[in-house]
Amino acid sequence: MKRITTLLTGAASLALVAFGAQAETKIAHVPGGPHPFFADWEPASMAAKEDFNLGAADYRFPQKWELNLQNDLLESLVTQGYNAFAIHPGDPVGSVPTLNELVGTGAPVIAVSACVNDPSDVSFCLASDAGVSAYTGTKHLIEAMGPGTKKIAHFTGWLVEPNTQLRIDGVAKAAAEAGVEIVQVIADIDAPEPAEEKIGAYLAAHGSEIDGVITTAWVPAVVASNAMRRIGDQRIKMVAIDHDEVVMDAIRDGYVVGSMLQNPYGQAYVAAFAADKLLNGCEVSADAPFADHPLTARFIDSGAPYVDAGNVDARADVDRAMTEELMRKVEADFLSCN
Repeated sequence: MKRITTLLTGAASLALVAFGAQAETKIAHVPGGPHPFFADWEPASMAAKEDFNLGAADYRFPQKWELNLQNDLLESLVTQGYNAFAIHPGDPVGSVPTLNELVGTGAPVIAVSACVNDPSDVSFCLASDAGVSAYTGTKHLIEAMGPGTKKIAHFTGWLVEPNTQLRIDGVAKAAAEAGVEIVQVIADIDAPEPAEEKIGAYLAAHGSEIDGVITTAWVPAVVASNAMRRIGDQRIKMVAIDHDEVVMDAIRDGYVVGSMLQNPYGQAYVAAFAADKLLNGCEVSADAPFADHPLTARFIDSGAPYVDAGNVDARADVDRAMTEELMRKVEADFLSCN
């Protein structure tokens, strides 16, 4: 699979890099498919272009969550002159060959909001630790349910998505430690139609049998939040993920206990900063303090704070503080620009 390398042979951007000149950075933020989680990537791209004086910083996504469509889009972006990439990989293993090809052209590639399996040639992975976030969210749920024998259901995302199995494992670990029974895991529902159908059917048939719900993907979190509001008695405790306003309002009104944040804006913004630096002479520090991660040895944890009724109205401030700390950490600890 050498299509991208062939397309770029002799390209101007590569010539600039080869001779050590300052390259005009044109970065593309590319998720694995359309999804509300990535809506913040577009304003983050626009801000990064202005703040870092980039030639271009654009948010582009394939029309479906299919790996071949993401690969085709990346190839197209190369021919359009993009020379740096922040990518949410569509598959932790299947994405690696294409990302390696991009790196082979001289373009810095950063995996953002999800990682690929080592070995790969990407500079690093910048994301929340999905497994730890799911573990922590489940611990909050267990605390909210109180003592005694408890049963919970877990609603999560696409199984092909790199974070999903990590989240399933994180929930299972927290439940096992507390002696809580996971009576149902429903995956592959991170889209409105399957989430509405399967969550609605499950709660209608088994809602009276469970004490809690943990959701670890955006759309199931929104659908389950609405379901908790319709049920109305607040007996079933729920912890969600991400910051959709449906979820935030459900927290304010007491139907959802809390939510684990990921800060997609900050991830995309800082990735653009780092990619520009890497394209123009900086390197990943030899002694970079990468965090442990099940998929890669080059992981930068962007954080996963918890919001509940006590701080939900300060959510934007929480994200802003995360972005500032992530920028400081990446610049000071992970890049070498001598």
